[in-house]
Amino acid sequence: MTPAREHRVTAWDGLVLHAMSWGEETAAAPLFCLPGLVRTGGDFAHLAAAHAGGRRVVALDYAGRGGSGWGRNVARYAPEATLRDILDVAAALAIDRAVVVGTSFGGLMAMAIAAARPGLLCGVVLNDIGPELGAAGEALVRRFVAEDPALPDLAAAAQHLRRLLPDLSFTTDADWFEFADLTYAPGSDGRWHPRWDRRIAAMLAGPPRDLWPFFEALEGVPLLLVHGGASALLLAPTVAAMRARRPDMEVATVAGVGHAPSLGEPVAAAAVARFVAAL
Repeated sequence: MTPAREHRVTAWDGLVLHAMSWGEETAAAPLFCLPGLVRTGGDFAHLAAAHAGGRRVVALDYAGRGGSGWGRNVARYAPEATLRDILDVAAALAIDRAVVVGTSFGGLMAMAIAAARPGLLCGVVLNDIGPELGAAGEALVRRFVAEDPALPDLAAAAQHLRRLLPDLSFTTDADWFEFADLTYAPGSDGRWHPRWDRRIAAMLAGPPRDLWPFFEALEGVPLLLVHGGASALLLAPTVAAMRARRPDMEVATVAGVGHAPSLGEPVAAAAVARFVAAL
C-alpha cells in the first residue's frame, strides 16, 4: 500500500491540524476516521490498507495530539472546539458525505456530528463507545491521559503498554512496538513522552454529561457497533440499552478484547467490511 498523504489544515482559530489520507476519490463514500481521546490518525493505517483500494480513507489528529498544533489554553480541547475542527477538516478535504469510523472519543464525536451536521453521515461505526461509560474504564482513561511515564526507549514503552492494557488484541512484539510508537515519541531529553498535550486531562473533570440525546441523534443513520467483549469502558448493559433504542444497529463483539479493538481483529474487520459494502 502507498504511504499516507499528509494534509495540513488551518482551523477556525489559526491552529494547524494534521490529517492523513489513503486511496483516491471514487463513487464510494470515503471513510472519515476519528481516533480515541489522545490517539492519532495513525491508528487507522491498517483499516486504510483494507479499504483504500475502493475508496478514500481520511484520518485526523485532533488539536494537541500527534502532528497537530497545541492550543494556547486547555479550553481549546473542549469537545465543541474539536467538533468544529472536524467539520473544518471535512470541508477542507472535500468530504461532503462519509462513513465516519469513531473509536472511543471519536465515536462520541460521530454522535455530535449527527446532532450538528447530520447530512455529513451516510453511516457510522462506533468502536467500543456508547452513551454511558464504565466507571473503571473512565478512571483508567483519566490516569492514562494525565501520565507522562518518561520511558527510556521504545522497548520500555511497549512493555509499559503491555502491563497497562493487557486486554488489547496485539499478539506480537511488532504489534506492541507499533502501538507504542503511535503513543509515545522521543523528546529532547532522549526519553519517550506522550504524543499529546497532557492538559487534555483537565477536560475530563466535572460531572458527566447525558450523552443519550447525542446517540439518539443517530436515528436513521446506518449504525455498526464494535464492542470489545472485555471492555471496561463500554459495558454489556449499555450495549443492551443501545440495541433496545436502535434494534437495527449491527453489533460485532470481539471476545476477550478490552478497550478498544484495533479494528484489525477478524471479527471486527469482517463486520466493518460488510457494513461499508452494504451502504
